[in-house]
Amino acid sequence: MIRHWLMKTEPGVFSIADLRGSPAQTTFWDGVRNYQARNFMRDQMQVGDRVLFYHSGKKPGVVGTARIVKRGYPDHTAWDPQDPHYDPKSSPDKPVWYMVDIQFELEFARPLSLAELRKTPGLEQMMLLRKGMRLSVQPVTAEEFGVILTLAAKRAET
Repeated sequence: MIRHWLMKTEPGVFSIADLRGSPAQTTFWDGVRNYQARNFMRDQMQVGDRVLFYHSGKKPGVVGTARIVKRGYPDHTAWDPQDPHYDPKSSPDKPVWYMVDIQFELEFARPLSLAELRKTPGLEQMMLLRKGMRLSVQPVTAEEFGVILTLAAKRAET
């Protein structure tokens, strides 16, 4: 069963253009330091799952899609004292943090802004739109994913 996810990133740190320009249009999704988001990546994400790629920051919105191409595995950046995601509590023997690999799928013709998503029927219960929701990795229902793809296609036509 394919699941659906939303993954947030600051476009100045890593954007959908960076993913599209990566070797094989694939990268590891490192640096997640929230236990619930980690659990999603470690325990639930499967190869083939679909991802909404979300730019946070000054102009937040969904900008495209990707696919999970490698299941959760230990995030090695947590072991490197020189890496900004270093965590001394994590080690190769006892990893605390996990990551997945994602592959570029589609960049929307225009971003779907957070304000636009809030006004879209069918997204009323979407986790992203809940007050105070800050998880960088979160589940999305198949219906919500479909609504967003339909909205992106309609916006591309105009």
